[in-house]
Amino acid sequence: MDIPVMARLSEAGLSDANRVDRESSCWTEEAFQGFFLENYARLVGVIFRIVGDYPRAEGLTDEAFWRLYRQPCGGNKFNPSGWIYRTASRLAIDSLRAEARRGRIEQEAGPLLSAGPRPDPLDAVLEAERCAQVRNALAFLRPLQAQLLILRASGFSYQELAETLKVKAGSVGTRLIRAEAAFRKSYLKLYGK
Repeated sequence: MDIPVMARLSEAGLSDANRVDRESSCWTEEAFQGFFLENYARLVGVIFRIVGDYPRAEGLTDEAFWRLYRQPCGGNKFNPSGWIYRTASRLAIDSLRAEARRGRIEQEAGPLLSAGPRPDPLDAVLEAERCAQVRNALAFLRPLQAQLLILRASGFSYQELAETLKVKAGSVGTRLIRAEAAFRKSYLKLYGK
């Protein structure tokens, strides 16, 4: 019998081939369920800020939790919170890069593909365009820089950023400034605004 969390992950489209023997996991069902419930909503919010699509954010978050559950025991220094945020962020950034590649291919195909209906209100179009521009600019940053900016925008403190990304707390401010500068440079190079 599955615990509710495992049932949810299973319903998310992950096949039985992805299941692991419960004895090979470091997690007890209760511990994993508690960790999942404690972190899931916030992690979906962070990933949503990266990909801009709630169902996609949920799917990427589910995949990160599956990977955590299958992760071998990491010893005393293993930080599951940092690991899950870092892994989910990397999955999201990889997803954006794949989407950007698809976008370039579709753009080259031009009129052969239908772009689909666009929202009527001008504000919605402009907002969607701005969000896409930000995501595209983030996709050109180093993963650590993109993660820093996204997690900080999601409300993470400097200490939480340091723990999550496994960097020294004293270097977070400098890294953020460099990440912001890299983002600005990437955005200006892409859009010149």
